Amino acid sequence: MEQSKNFGFGEDEVMLRDTARKLFADNCSADKIHGQLAQNYDPHREIECLWDKDLWKQIGELGWTAVCVPESAGGLGMPLVAAAALVEEAGKAAFPSPLVSTFNASFVLQACGSDAANKQLEKIAGGQASTLAITNQKGSWESSDTDVTVDDGTLNGTAWFVQDAKKAETLVVAAKGEKGLGLYCIAADDANVLIQADGIIDLTRDQAHIEFKGAKAIEVAAPGDGKVALDKAMPAILSIVSADMVGTSEWLLQTTVEYANTRVQFDRQLGFFQAVKHPLVNVMLDLDRAKSLTYHAACTFDEEPDGAELAARMAKSAASDVAAFSASRAIQFHGGIGFTWECYVHIFFKRNMHNHILYGDGNYQRMKLADILIGQAA
Repeated sequence: MEQSKNFGFGEDEVMLRDTARKLFADNCSADKIHGQLAQNYDPHREIECLWDKDLWKQIGELGWTAVCVPESAGGLGMPLVAAAALVEEAGKAAFPSPLVSTFNASFVLQACGSDAANKQLEKIAGGQASTLAITNQKGSWESSDTDVTVDDGTLNGTAWFVQDAKKAETLVVAAKGEKGLGLYCIAADDANVLIQADGIIDLTRDQAHIEFKGAKAIEVAAPGDGKVALDKAMPAILSIVSADMVGTSEWLLQTTVEYANTRVQFDRQLGFFQAVKHPLVNVMLDLDRAKSLTYHAACTFDEEPDGAELAARMAKSAASDVAAFSASRAIQFHGGIGFTWECYVHIFFKRNMHNHILYGDGNYQRMKLADILIGQAA
């Protein structure tokens, strides 16, 4: 099957992207984001969850959370490339919000295919923030070895590395029972749910480990079907995280190029020197490759599902690599000011380094690609 032209990125998707670009330009300048998130440079400060709830409400009213929710569940039913475009713009603005986490939760709920899952999707389409609680203490999310157990719909145990936990209204939890792994939805403010914040470098996000103490949850994927749903949704999740890195890396590249064109050293613009211009060209080339692979992966998820995992892991591999590369070059080429708290670069640097590891870095993705292409080593 031949993919749609331009990865299926049509007029509606262009309009959505342009709307996002304008909204972020008006509300999320680098100066504003830095002022919002980086007021306190004390490394021993209390862990905070800083974000603009009013802007998130506006995003819900614009229907962004409904973009990839099926029309049958009250959503817009747009292709994955539409969500990727939104997330790319969010990454470019280092926008602190549960947008990525909510998209990822919606993909998992869609893969469940149950009536209960559809009801949760209707809430997301209405603007409700959600996140995944699927990772164990070892950092594994691709096995059934979760640290949360379920018995008659009651959850006990701990989910780790939960993204945007303090921003989410509902949690999609992976829990194991006698018949295997199932998926369950529960309100984040449930009295039997204890959210304990983690200290992370990314100022645009919050992360937590969540303890469930006899919490009654709604089953959205029956025991034994949970891993199937997670595996089906994972290519979309990897594509979305890749899009975030593409956007953030583009901001880092553009900002560093601008600095290299204005900063004068030895009576020359910094960008005159080959030691500066050549690595920046390499960042541009790697970024272009990662962006193409990301939109290819999003289109493949919608149109060629059999090849979705392969395409998504290629995208995440390339995006993770350029995330680390663009971040390091931005800090290095901003010289002494680049290492300071006052320089905006560290906000985007830290977001990229968090995404770089999230759901597996480039090396991990290439290991998984090797398993797909040449099989498990004997």
